[in-house]
Amino acid sequence: MTLLSEDQSVSSQPCRIPEAGKHITSSLYPQTDFTKETFMESGESGVFGAVEPHRHSRGRLILHATVMFGREFCYAVEAAFVTPVLLSVGLPRSLYSLVWLISPILGFLLQPIIGSASDYCRSSWGRRRPYILALGVLMLVGLILFLNGDAVVSELVTDKSLKSTWAIVIVMLGVVLFDFAADFIDGPIKAYLFDVCSHSDKERGLHYHALLTGLGGAFGYLVGAMDWGHSVLGEALGSEYQVIFFFSALTWGVFLTLHLFSIPEQPLDKDPSDSGPSKPSALRLLGTQSNGYGALVKEPVSPVGPGPVTDLRPRSFSALGEANSVTSSAKQPNKEAQKRMTFRSMMKALMNMPSHYRYLCVSHLLGWTAFLCNMLFFTDFMGQIVYKGNPYAEHNSTAYSRYERGVEVGCWGLCINAISSALYSYVQRFLLPYIGLKGLYFVGYFTFGLGTSLIGLFPDMIAVLILCSVFGVMSSTLYTIPFNLIAEYQLEEEEQLKLQGLPGLQRGSGVDCAALTCMVQLAQILVGAGLGGLVNLAGSVVVVPLSASVVSLFGCIFIAVFIKYVD
Repeated sequence: MTLLSEDQSVSSQPCRIPEAGKHITSSLYPQTDFTKETFMESGESGVFGAVEPHRHSRGRLILHATVMFGREFCYAVEAAFVTPVLLSVGLPRSLYSLVWLISPILGFLLQPIIGSASDYCRSSWGRRRPYILALGVLMLVGLILFLNGDAVVSELVTDKSLKSTWAIVIVMLGVVLFDFAADFIDGPIKAYLFDVCSHSDKERGLHYHALLTGLGGAFGYLVGAMDWGHSVLGEALGSEYQVIFFFSALTWGVFLTLHLFSIPEQPLDKDPSDSGPSKPSALRLLGTQSNGYGALVKEPVSPVGPGPVTDLRPRSFSALGEANSVTSSAKQPNKEAQKRMTFRSMMKALMNMPSHYRYLCVSHLLGWTAFLCNMLFFTDFMGQIVYKGNPYAEHNSTAYSRYERGVEVGCWGLCINAISSALYSYVQRFLLPYIGLKGLYFVGYFTFGLGTSLIGLFPDMIAVLILCSVFGVMSSTLYTIPFNLIAEYQLEEEEQLKLQGLPGLQRGSGVDCAALTCMVQLAQILVGAGLGGLVNLAGSVVVVPLSASVVSLFGCIFIAVFIKYVD
C-alpha cells in the first residue's frame, strides 16, 4: 500500500497479442467475495496489453498540478462571496441554498456520461484536454457573470424593480455555470493524470494536486480577505468585486494554459509505434459483452479482416481503472466500434459496482455533504453569528458593516483552512505507516466533526479561527484518500487478474473518476435542498456547523464499519 510516494522503480508489463479473429473475454473483476456473480461475468472484451507509461519529471508533474491551484483559487472566491453577493442583490433567505441545486443536478446526471465520452474522444489533441479546455472557458464565463453581474445590470437597467430581479438572475446564472464547470472539470483532470502517468507518478501527481489545491485556496481566500474597495486597484477597476475578478481570471487563465501544455497526451487513434501513414491500422476491441460497471452500449461492429492484431496502444497500470485504451483504430467509418453511455446504462453500471466501491462512494458522499454544508455558508455564519451583522440591512448601516467585517474575517479563516490542507498533505505521508489509508480516512472525518461541533457551540472569533485548521484536514482527506483507496483496489485486482492469466481491467478512467466525483454533485443537491429549510426551521445559521458535525461523525462510523482495509 502506498500513498503520495516518491520515485519508485517501474517495470513494463508484457503485451498479449492474440491470433487473428479470436476473441479474448474476461471479467472486469476476479471472482472474489466482494463482487456479484452478474457483475463478474460482464466484462468488456479486449485485445490489448498493459504497458506502463514512462516516468515524468517532477517539473512536469507540478505543471500538470497547477490547474488545481487556479481552480481552487477561483473556488475560494466563490465560497467566500457567493452567499454575501446573492444576499446583497436581494435573494430571499429561504432560497439562498437552492442556488446550489441546478448545477449539481446537471452534474450528477451528465458527469458519468461525459466521463465515458472522454474515454473515447478521438481529438488529435488527446482525450481529456478538449474537455478540460471547454470547461475551463465555461468557468471563466461563470466568473464574469457572478462577480460583475450586479455592476452590469446597474449600468443597463434603470428601473429599480427590474434591476433587482435581473441582478439576481444574472448572478445566479453565473454561480450555476461556474459551479457546474468547476465541479465537472475535476474528472477529466484526474483522468488526464492517470492516462499519462505510471503508478508511482500518479501518486506523486495526486500529492502535488493536494498541495497546490491547498495553496490555491489559501491565496484565493487571502485575496478575498483584503479590503480592495479603497485601494488604487479598486478605484481604477470600479469596485472590490472587479478587483477580485481580475485576479481570479488572470490566475485561472495562466494556470489552465500551463496545465494543458504540461504533459503530451496520446491521441486515441494514434499508436506511438506507427512509423508512417501507410501502416495499416487494426481494430483493437473485439467482443460484445457489456453489462458491468464501466461497460457501454455498443452499436454492431463490422467483421475485422484477417491478419494479426499488432497495433496495440500502451495502457497504464491501476489507479482509478486507468486509461481504457481499448477502442478501434480502424480508419474506415463503417468498421469503427461506436460506444455510447446512456443514463440508463450508467445507473445500471453504478448499481453493479462491487460493494467496496459502492461503500467508498457513500462515504465520499457523507464527507462532501458535511464539508460543503460548512464551507459554503461559513462566511455568512461569521457575519451573522460571530459578528452579529445583518446582510439585509442598509448598505451604509452599522449592522451591514459588521456583516461585511465578519465576511472578511471568515475569508481569513478559510485561508487558514487552505494552508492547513497543504500542510496536512505532507503529514499524511508520515501517519500512513502507522494507521494506514483507512485510518487516515477515519481521522480526517473525526477531526472535522469534532472541530465543527465546537465552532457551533462556542462561536467566539479567536476560537473559530483556530478551529478553521480542521477544515484543511478534511479537505486534504477528501481530495486524496478516496482516490488512493481506489488506486490500491485497482492494483490489487490487477495482480489477481495477472495470477489468473487474464487481461487487465477494461474500463476507462473517465467512468471511474466520474463514479466517485459525481458524489460531490449529489452532496450539493442534498445541501441545497435541505440546508435552507433547516436554517429557517432553526431560525439561525448556527445550525450549519452543527449539521456538518453530525454528518461527519456519522461518516466516521460508516468508514469504521464498511470501508475495505488495504494492506
